[in-house]
Amino acid sequence: MTATPPTFKVEQSLAREGYEIIAGVDEVGRGALAGPVVAAAVVLPRNIRGGWLKQVRDSKQLTPAQRERLYRDIRRSALAVGIGQASREVIDARGIVPATCLAMQRAVERLAPPPQYLIIDYLLLPEVGLPQRGIINGDALCLSIACASIIAKVTRDRLMVGLDRVYPGYGMARHKGYATREHLACLGRLGPCPDHRRSFLPVREITRRLP
Repeated sequence: MTATPPTFKVEQSLAREGYEIIAGVDEVGRGALAGPVVAAAVVLPRNIRGGWLKQVRDSKQLTPAQRERLYRDIRRSALAVGIGQASREVIDARGIVPATCLAMQRAVERLAPPPQYLIIDYLLLPEVGLPQRGIINGDALCLSIACASIIAKVTRDRLMVGLDRVYPGYGMARHKGYATREHLACLGRLGPCPDHRRSFLPVREITRRLP
């Protein structure tokens, strides 16, 4: 684990401005060919301590075992955690960016206590009537956003393992719905399952080639 850990600087700066409950928000699954997009919102206490904090990174930089351990640490230490998702049907009907924003909005709405300010990885949520900031590479820079990325990733991975049992043969438990060579080969052989995103180009192309 060589990347520089995310810091609490943005959250501390906002706290000095008077915001006491600051939520970091992130999502996973935007680029997958199957399954939902999942978002998480995490509020950390201002005086948070713990050796596990040094291990936090953007979820993509962690192994599954590291993410599972940190998931438990975050759940135990956070003031609030909210999780939201948007289904394959919503993604196909609205598009991936609106569906992602909806999942994030649902995650924020599940926070208790409710936040006073949002820091979000890249996006903004105009439908949420709260002051907010979209931060490019926020999951690598901001501790709260990185924690949200871990919660979202572990949650979605568990959902995809469950989906693998519902639709065996696609290898969902391994590739989590992303466009790996294995997944594309299974998709070409079996055709799409009900949870494949019909609006995504690889799924559309393979569907057109099927007899």
